[in-house]
Amino acid sequence: MSVADIRKTFLDFFASKGHTIVASSPLVPGNDPTLMFTNSGMVQFKDVFLGEDKRPYVRATSVQACLRAGGKHNDLENVGYTARHHTFFEMLGNWSFGDYFKRESLKWAWELLTEVYKLPAERLLATVYEEDDEAFDIWTKEIGLPPERVIRIGDNKGGRYKSDNFWMMADTGPCGPCSEIFYDHGPHIPGGPPGSPEEDGDRFIEIWNNVFM
Repeated sequence: MSVADIRKTFLDFFASKGHTIVASSPLVPGNDPTLMFTNSGMVQFKDVFLGEDKRPYVRATSVQACLRAGGKHNDLENVGYTARHHTFFEMLGNWSFGDYFKRESLKWAWELLTEVYKLPAERLLATVYEEDDEAFDIWTKEIGLPPERVIRIGDNKGGRYKSDNFWMMADTGPCGPCSEIFYDHGPHIPGGPPGSPEEDGDRFIEIWNNVFM
């Protein structure tokens, strides 16, 4: 499957779920002085999450051109040292503005990865914020992921809600727990599962982040 196939399949899948396909916003944002470059798919929807804008749709999907070379999300110092960091990349995203929430988000992610892209389910594991019992139960009781493959991550960055699994736009503003999906390349690749001392290795690679705000 080519990059173009992956991109088209993603957009077509979420369009079939009632999402409006939204074009990538410019790499240099025109209305956000806090950013030199667009660094994630949510940048063009920032005003929506802040309640300052309203779109003619409640579900959106996009493939956003991103560049992470400074600021909060700076991958520059890791480029060339890992198999997963790049300065420029495209972020595939699906967005709900007051419509669906955790259940649909997680189930559709799993459906796309395992039934459409055909990734082996036994190679996938998930993380949830330590206190997010709802997401944990959706993974284990509804989707069927074994509990030992759903890892709870707590406040591991020195403060309340300072966690790899609690997403924040900034020190103030939209925020919420998140649930990430990882692909296991196998024991022949160095590295440990998320939350372990060896998590910076390349064995377990994050391929999806579901953020709940």
